[in-house]
This record gives sequence, structure tokens and C-alpha cells, in this order.
Amino acid sequence: MLKSLFNWKVLLNLVIAIGIFVGLVWLTFRWLEYHTNHGQEIPVPNVVNKSVHDAIKILDDTGLEYEVDSANYDPKYRPFQVLQIYPAPGSRVKDGRTVRLKVNPRTWAQIAVPDVINKYSGLAFQRLDQVGLKIGDTIYEPSIQKDALLRILYKGNAVNPGTRLPRFSIIDVVVGTGPMRNISIPNVVGLSVKEARAVITKGMFEVGLVEHEDGSNDESDIIYYQDPAAGDVRDQGMQIDLWASKRTPAELRAKVEQLNSIYRMKVDTSLPPVRYEEVHNEPSFDPPVAPAPVPKRETPKPEPVKTETPKTQTTAPKSTVSGTEKPKTSSSSPATGSTAKPAASTGQQPAQKPKAKKVVVE
Repeated sequence: MLKSLFNWKVLLNLVIAIGIFVGLVWLTFRWLEYHTNHGQEIPVPNVVNKSVHDAIKILDDTGLEYEVDSANYDPKYRPFQVLQIYPAPGSRVKDGRTVRLKVNPRTWAQIAVPDVINKYSGLAFQRLDQVGLKIGDTIYEPSIQKDALLRILYKGNAVNPGTRLPRFSIIDVVVGTGPMRNISIPNVVGLSVKEARAVITKGMFEVGLVEHEDGSNDESDIIYYQDPAAGDVRDQGMQIDLWASKRTPAELRAKVEQLNSIYRMKVDTSLPPVRYEEVHNEPSFDPPVAPAPVPKRETPKPEPVKTETPKTQTTAPKSTVSGTEKPKTSSSSPATGSTAKPAASTGQQPAQKPKAKKVVVE
């Protein structure tokens, strides 16, 4: 066994195999040196703050590959200006190495316009500001949608939701001012249904009931009646009902008269107009009525009885009577309003005593 290993033929084959292996290894390293440019390094040129076109030309002349990457737009730098390079300037790299350039874009990155059409203007403005769009002019336009955002304009052209615009672009918005009042109704009698819809929409009214005589929905039918009538004044946004037929309005005169009796009110102008006068009712304040005075209770005072004192005269004595007058002693009747005693004389009736007065207190 050992003798066979040390045979010259075996040793020759072993030497040849080792030589072939060493040769392959040497050739491999030589190929790698050639392929990787071993020992050949190129300094990275400084192209920062140059335009991207100049930087690419310099890298091509140096034998380096490049890759351009855009950064966030910065208005402090020029568009397409190289802001950064990797590897750093001055680094030694192999020939054909890829160098990455970070370039300032020409403008802001584009964003999609949000869907704020027909939305309340306050919320729409807030949404546009959040995505980075700046509102320039606000244009007001008559519309039944009051304070709603109707259109978005960019450089005078209307843009639809989803359109991509540069960030921080200035846009104009159109906002509705609400319906106008007392607008004349357009005349659509004699037009087709399709044409009538366009005229009504242009006048900012709405199409209400559309009744076809034959029950179809043909847009080419001719309008022979409308309500409200043409020339009436209504607020924008009101509905206009239409009656359509394949026949002309002249052929449907009886139908028109029937509809007039239903939808047109006849005003009798023979009666004199009613005149209304405005009456001002001023409030009247009556003075307070004082309460009626309560009658005082009167108590009768007893009349004092005076004693008669005879006088030493030959004439008949005078009787004292209550009051201011004194009756005479003659036989005549006493004075009115006084009660007197007649003088006592022979042959006459005795005098009667006066009766006390009764006072009734109610």
C-alpha cells in the first residue's frame, strides 16, 4: 500500500493536480483584479451646489455611474440643484462605482385636489389648506346652493377632484350666493323636452313634473303647457312642471284651455279695489276713579225745651219757639218754616206741642 503511494506515476499525477489548482487560483485572482480594478481608485468629484446636468457630465467624464434622487422641494435653493452626494466628495472609489445625487426638485411635489365640490365653503377651505393648496380669489356666483363651493379654478381653468397640482399652488374658488328672488320664468312652450331642460337649468330653476300625453318619456316631445306660466316671477330653485306631446300646442288648444281652468286663476277686475287704511290705536289711560264718599251718620239733636216766663205786660205773652223767627201773638196762621205756639186766649183751643222730627239714616 505504501509502496504504491510512492510510485512515481502517482506522485506525478499529484504534482500535476496541485499545479493545476494553483494555476486556477492565480488566474481567478488575476481576473478579479482586472474586473474590480484592484489598486485603481478614483476620487469622487465635488458636484454639490451644481446643476444636475453639470454634475452628470462630470461623473461621466470621471467614469463613475450616477443615480438621481429628488428631495423635498426647498425654495431656498435653485431648481435641479445638487444638494448632497453619496459617497462624500473626495472619497476614493472604483471605476464604474454608482454615485447617488440628491437634487432639489423644480417645484413642490404634486398633490391630488380633494373632493370638496358642493360642500360648505368653510369646511372646503379648511380641507384645501390641509392638503397644501392656497386660496387666491373667491368668486361669488348666483346659485341655489348658498355658501357651497361650486368650482375650483387653476390658472383660469376648472379642475376636477383628483387632479394633481403642485403643492402650495394658488387656486381660485367659486362660491354660491343663494337663489335670486323674483326672477321671470322662461318660456319653454314650443321647445322639446331636452331643450326645455337646458333653458330651465340655465335660469337656475328645476324641472318638476314632466307629463307626456302618450305616456312615453321621449325627450323630443314638444312642450305645449307649463306651470308657472312664462313671465311669472318666482325665486330661483323653484320647480317648473311641463306637459309634452308629439302634437303642436295649436293642435292641443282644448287641452290648454282645460289646464288653464285648473292652474290659472281669473281675477275679477270689475270690482273696485279694496282700500285698506292703517289705524293707529293709541292706548288711553283713564284717571283712577275716587271711591264714593260714605255718608256720615247724623244723630238728631234733641230740641231744648224752654220754660215760659210771664211778663208783666198787659199784652199776651210771646212764646219762645226754636228757630230764628218768633211768631206774632195775633190770631193769624204761623209763618212758613217755623213752628210756633198760638197765644193762649179765652175761647180758643189749647195749643198743641210740637212733634220731634225723625231722621232716617240710610
